[in-house]
Amino acid sequence: MTIPTTRTRVLVSGASIAGPALAYWLDRYGFETTIVERAPELRTGGQNVDVRGAGREVVRRMGLEDDVRAATTGEVGTRFVGPTGRTVAEFPAGTSDSGGATAELEILRGDLARLLVGRTTSDGRGRGTTYRFGDRITGIREDGGGGVGAAGAAADATTGGDPTTTAASALAGTAPPGSGSRRVVVSFEHAPDERFDLVVAADGIGSSTRRLVFGDEPTIRSLGLETSYATIPRTAADDDWWRWYNAAGGRSITLRPDAHGTIRAAMSFVTDRARERGGAERRTVAEQRARLHEIFDDAGWEARRVLDGFDHADDLYFESIGQVQAPRWSSGRVVLLGDAAYCASPVSGMGTSLSLAGAYVLAGELASHRHHRDAFAGYERLMRPYVEQAQQLPPGVPRVANPRSRAGVVVFHAGVRLASTRVAGRLGARFSTPPADALDLPDYAHLEP
Repeated sequence: MTIPTTRTRVLVSGASIAGPALAYWLDRYGFETTIVERAPELRTGGQNVDVRGAGREVVRRMGLEDDVRAATTGEVGTRFVGPTGRTVAEFPAGTSDSGGATAELEILRGDLARLLVGRTTSDGRGRGTTYRFGDRITGIREDGGGGVGAAGAAADATTGGDPTTTAASALAGTAPPGSGSRRVVVSFEHAPDERFDLVVAADGIGSSTRRLVFGDEPTIRSLGLETSYATIPRTAADDDWWRWYNAAGGRSITLRPDAHGTIRAAMSFVTDRARERGGAERRTVAEQRARLHEIFDDAGWEARRVLDGFDHADDLYFESIGQVQAPRWSSGRVVLLGDAAYCASPVSGMGTSLSLAGAYVLAGELASHRHHRDAFAGYERLMRPYVEQAQQLPPGVPRVANPRSRAGVVVFHAGVRLASTRVAGRLGARFSTPPADALDLPDYAHLEP
């Protein structure tokens, strides 16, 4: 039997962590991948992220662990401080794949994205991923039919012969997932329409690609917290601890080291859950700066320094913290990945590990199955329990870590001080360590050509 050699074409929306990680594995299995990113160039900014548990094992299987280790932030642990900067309690960085509020592998989001993109960029000889910056998806429809949704999924279930193949499916003697007479026509803001076999939405918690296909079906559960982030200058008084300061009124300020000689700062405050979602997104940068001054001018500790840094920062970013809850992660030939599918929120400490593990599993399932609907079902079956556990935050989080009253701050400090002691070490570990190991990663190595 002669096996055709045309590769399955996959379009990925989003060039942060999940998208490039998926492209890496799809390329190893013989797929043709394209990533579209609305930013004009790779976004190398961002805050510290943890590479834990299953996510770290994925990085290990990619051969990237040493590169990630070389680019770590140097953060030595988490230290809660009072108004004068005096230490209230501290938790040293973890020494295992998963332990500690500060993971052993702690890297800036932008540095990890740069490593992943560097491993996936097209070599000009038909291998690697094509990146298209400065564009975005504006429409998705089934070839020869209506949009991709419930109707598209029903029609797709009847799709027959598959004339294309991947290296993995060729080894198995089967056609690849997503190939066949029915394809997806994608419209872009700038580029002309183009056909792909599969589309992956990996463009974050507010995914516009997800909205095109799933509408309002996925919901974003507000956690009642708004956070602003930016890079500020490092001073001689700074150290390599993640310093966390609480002020009454549900306010907190954190300062974290990076590998570039600067400090990554964040300001958070408790909000009204019923009205908060979308409030931050509607403000301009100037409006956000004014709002932060209004809220934090009297907060104490390093508040004035951070506010001044935010006033001059060119990377100020702000968001309402929430979790994505989607009853399904796929529709027809479109599938959700990373924060677009199951954002657990920054306070979970699991976002990066979920993205890396999800990318690995999705690629492996696509390479393992003849039909994409079976691959999507396998991906969701394996990942959803892991996601649900990651989204189960400790009781009261994040509000318990951002007390509204002075008395609440005193009680919170007493709690972290107790959790940091040797006697309560196990309690402290449960307080600070996410469920990063709660996934037994399948081995897909036999699918590689």
